[in-house]
Amino acid sequence: MLHLLKIEWLKIKYYRTFWILSALFALSLYGVNEIVYTAQHNAFASAPQAQMLIGTPPFQFPEVWHTISYVSSYLLFFPGLIIIILMTNEFSYKTHRQNIIDGLSRTQFIYVKMMLCVLIALVSTIIVGLVAFFFGMYENAAAFSFQNVQYIGMFFIQTLSYTAVALVIATLFRRSGIAIGIYFLYAEILDQLLSLAASHYLNNAGQYFPLESNDNLIPFPLFKNAKEQIIEPANVTYMLIAAAVYLAIYFFVCKRKMETADL
Repeated sequence: MLHLLKIEWLKIKYYRTFWILSALFALSLYGVNEIVYTAQHNAFASAPQAQMLIGTPPFQFPEVWHTISYVSSYLLFFPGLIIIILMTNEFSYKTHRQNIIDGLSRTQFIYVKMMLCVLIALVSTIIVGLVAFFFGMYENAAAFSFQNVQYIGMFFIQTLSYTAVALVIATLFRRSGIAIGIYFLYAEILDQLLSLAASHYLNNAGQYFPLESNDNLIPFPLFKNAKEQIIEPANVTYMLIAAAVYLAIYFFVCKRKMETADL
């Protein structure tokens, strides 16, 4: 597997688009949280009663792990976009065909793409963890705590799910423009609309839709007690099971398509 990852590294090592998108994503993870932090700080300064209503400041330990994970989850389109570009480039430039001619099996080829999804999700999660640590220490270092750090792990699952969906779409459609359009339409609009419709007509069944169940892993971090009295929170165990099942389906579809499709 290390040999396969080394081959993949050679492909992206000098690929400028990959590094530009990765840098934009990393900077955005900090930038968007800085914007939210500044807005929250100004709100607390102008209306002290807001802090009394919310309780523990969202960027202070232990809430910061939850807050940063939730805010950062709005940027998960980026990792999926990177996967789509890398995968569709294989088809556009026929490098997948050359790899297979050179001795790589179809299964090995798609496995290394799956590993790339895992690595991108892992690196993204590490960055989010560092951002959360930075904001928490800046806000109040004396309050440091690992309580709620499980939300960083939930962010990893979310990121992996988005990259896996992107890999499925790229494998099925192969053209970057079409794949990016379908990915954006599904991830940002269609999944949510279908989920809302299903929840309305089928007693909250929509919460088990692919990306909706994934998003439910990190709920909105503020007003927890009030929300739980109004809306029954999603069962995290069920959401994790759903996420695992969908991940298995995504990777199976990619593997099956790659093993049976024409090169």
